[in-house]
Amino acid sequence: MDEAAGIVIAGGGLVGAALALGLRTSMHRVTLLEARSFDADSGDARVIALSHGSRLLLERLGAWQALTDVIPINTIVVSQQKRFGRVELSAREAGVPALGYVAGFSVLRRALIAALSTSEVNVVEGCVMRDFEGGASGALLTVECAGTTRKFAAQLAVLADGADGMRMARVEERDYRQSAVVCDITSDAPHQNRAFERFTPHGPLALLPTARGWSLVWTLPSSRAHEIIALDDAHFCAELRAAFGSSLGDLRVAGARQIFPLKLKYARRAHIPRVVLIGNAAQSLHPVAGQGFNLGLRDAWELAVALRTARDPGDFAILNNYFNGRRFDRTATILFTDTLIRLFSQNIPLLDRLAGAGFIMLGGISPAKNFLVRRMMFGTHG
Repeated sequence: MDEAAGIVIAGGGLVGAALALGLRTSMHRVTLLEARSFDADSGDARVIALSHGSRLLLERLGAWQALTDVIPINTIVVSQQKRFGRVELSAREAGVPALGYVAGFSVLRRALIAALSTSEVNVVEGCVMRDFEGGASGALLTVECAGTTRKFAAQLAVLADGADGMRMARVEERDYRQSAVVCDITSDAPHQNRAFERFTPHGPLALLPTARGWSLVWTLPSSRAHEIIALDDAHFCAELRAAFGSSLGDLRVAGARQIFPLKLKYARRAHIPRVVLIGNAAQSLHPVAGQGFNLGLRDAWELAVALRTARDPGDFAILNNYFNGRRFDRTATILFTDTLIRLFSQNIPLLDRLAGAGFIMLGGISPAKNFLVRRMMFGTHG
């Protein structure tokens, strides 16, 4: 017999879990399917840059209170290697407690899980979606759970897993031919709740403040990234200092290094009735400016708002209104991150000079800075 639910969410990652929390007070029976055990340590040492807007959403979801070791970002310093001009964005000028926050990926995941544990959401762990059928009257998911096949019937299926979602829509893709080198570092100078985004001819270099020092996200051409990550600590830090500069004093590696290939992938929209894509199933962005999860969280919140009181959550008109309502924010955020990479990673002298002039102008125009800050904090709702 098929297991019935109003809404089935396939993928219990950060965005899928956030959507389930957003629907916890809805009129629908919600089932969340996750491949891994929620009790298991994800082993993901990455950090997530949360915008001020994301903090407000996490508070509404009941997950913010459980977050530990969250570091506020009061200042963001944006600069360009070997060029004059820099932009300093501050929470004080923006009139907010902090521009954003840095939280561990695993810490944020545990906070979302803890909030789910006190809700009526039906959480099913150890399940992988194997097949999906959508039609005018309902959706049917075939799921493998610990070697056993189970079927879930729903009015709506929400796919939040990248691999499962992307194959159900027309996907646009751009291979940046770059990889991100990620690790923890320490420095002589304390972070003072600052974050840095430094554009180099090879790609952006970001330093995010953490309880231990800094989290480094260093974008490089993939071949160069593999060379850099293979260096011993001393030579790695020498290369890092050459790219970032000496303003923080000596830099030291404080954890294992990881490498992630970077691609832009986004789905136009699902071509199967009664299915909607969110999170990594909908888009995967370059990490520049830290917009990926914040966009996904806004998607999840707006979808939850649209579905809470809908008599039929899989109705075409409801999903179409949601998709159209999210189009501008989604398109603008994708275009923003993609343009930054294409503009600053071309290593073309004329473009470099134009970008440098733009930094100088932006740094001196408060309304323009505040516009940029609000877009980073709230998307197009800013």
